[in-house]
Amino acid sequence: MGGATLSRFYAGHYILPFIILGIILVHLLSLHKRGSSNPMGIESNNGKISFHYRFTTKDAIGFIILIIIFSYFVFFAPQALGDPENYIPGNNLVTPTHIKPE
Repeated sequence: MGGATLSRFYAGHYILPFIILGIILVHLLSLHKRGSSNPMGIESNNGKISFHYRFTTKDAIGFIILIIIFSYFVFFAPQALGDPENYIPGNNLVTPTHIKPE
């Protein structure tokens, strides 16, 4: 692998999220215009619910709950999800049991 290959690989991985974001925005705009339960594209307002107040509020509440749970682990219990073997003091004279010579 040379410099050109790595730069193209990096550029592709940098641009790909923006392409996905663009596709998502076009999808949301088409859902907003036609509705998700309107496969024929008939323009009627029967049975439509507003996207903004219901779904935005539901997503915001879910995001706030996620941030509260994440903040609990970050600020009050940072080692709760850690591996218990991290607290065993190291011994330079003993090789750990999971390391075996070939």
